[in-house]
Amino acid sequence: MTTLSSDLKEALAKVGTSTLTGVLNRRGLKSMTLFDVWPLRVEQPRLVGIAYTMRFIPSREDMDGPASKNRSMLQPQAMEECPPGHVLMIDSRGDSRAASAGDLYVGRLKARGAAGIVTDGGFRDTDGVAKTGLPAYLRRPASPPTPVAHRPVDLQVPIGCGGVAVYPGDIVVGDRDAILVIPPDIVEAVAQEALDAYHYEEFCEVEVARGRPLKGLFPTASDEAKRDYEAWKKKGGR
Repeated sequence: MTTLSSDLKEALAKVGTSTLTGVLNRRGLKSMTLFDVWPLRVEQPRLVGIAYTMRFIPSREDMDGPASKNRSMLQPQAMEECPPGHVLMIDSRGDSRAASAGDLYVGRLKARGAAGIVTDGGFRDTDGVAKTGLPAYLRRPASPPTPVAHRPVDLQVPIGCGGVAVYPGDIVVGDRDAILVIPPDIVEAVAQEALDAYHYEEFCEVEVARGRPLKGLFPTASDEAKRDYEAWKKKGGR
């Protein structure tokens, strides 16, 4: 079972998705950032957690209509079973004609200690979703109830979300720029490399503000820049 230490979570939240995408790209992982999926509110907390997946298929009137006795109960089940520290990742097929969840479902996830919720579709009651304080990512708001367009059929299976393959246990990281997944077997190495890059970029910001040109500083560091960076670190980053 995938776990995340507090130190690892802190590092992933600190470095941000821009740095992480660069690290993943250097490792040949170019398809890890969800497409057309955005934070519900730019001021919401950063998201770090473990993927717990739910898959939707298109709804059908005889199975999901108002009079149907065959409507799926997997959606509320997911809210009750998504473990603390996990992110409910929903495959909505990029379809935001109807909601993937609403404020009561998201509130239940928050109360149970989930880390966040992500869909490549929509949420309804978005003001209420925002009030829960749970980091939420979506394609766009959607007021119609779920059965108008979606039928939940699977939990904890590989899914597609925002054009990315998401496997149960993947590490999910989101901020105001993007949301992405990291394979759990490399997450510690990715986090360390990203943290190193983050600290070097802090040094670069200071140098650029002082008037230093980018050549030899960023994106490729010269030997001189590397020596200056090491000296900067020894002085405590001043």
